[in-house]
Amino acid sequence: MRNTLIIDADREMAQKCVSCPVCNQARKKQKGFAFWFVKNIEDSLCPYCKAYERVYSRKAHESVHVDE
Repeated sequence: MRNTLIIDADREMAQKCVSCPVCNQARKKQKGFAFWFVKNIEDSLCPYCKAYERVYSRKAHESVHVDE
C-alpha cells in the first residue's frame, strides 16, 4: 500500500465503517450476502470503506481476528 497521510476526516469516516452493521457482518462471518456486497462495493462506491482501508491497512471485508 502506498504511503498516504491519514487525516482526522479519514479516521472519522473509518469509524463509520467500523460501526456499519453490514461491514461488521462481513468481517465477522466472512461469507454470505453481506460479505459479497462489501467485498464488491468497497473500492468503487463506499467512501467509508476506502477510509477504513487507509486507516487500518486492510480491506473492509477482511477479518479483524487473525487465525493462529
